[in-house]
Amino acid sequence: MKPGTAEEEWREDCAPRRVLALFATKWTSMVLHTLHTRHDGASRTGALQRSLPGVSQKMLTQTLRAMEDGGLVTRHVQGTSPPAVEYRLTDLGRRFVEPVEWLYAWGRDNADALDQLGSPTARRD
Repeated sequence: MKPGTAEEEWREDCAPRRVLALFATKWTSMVLHTLHTRHDGASRTGALQRSLPGVSQKMLTQTLRAMEDGGLVTRHVQGTSPPAVEYRLTDLGRRFVEPVEWLYAWGRDNADALDQLGSPTARRD
């Protein structure tokens, strides 16, 4: 691969592919969005799950663990009985919220185009 070529630009670890990998898992962007918009950057697990209709406890736990491993959120265990767990956006997580919010706004503004994607008649054209 020569420096500056299209092949190098699209290598497996290039920035665009890594960004898309973040959005490849359905719940990661939704957790980022929900933590940011509905919980001011921090939430207990139960409140976060109630804010995300359709997510199972198992999937939320897996998503939050992956996000913690990736540095997008931190996990804080409060010394109460029973222990309460709160997840908070990290500085890195807050940086990723911007493109998430941009995509979500685009989706709201272009719902008609998204509807056409799902329309069987649109696919025949």
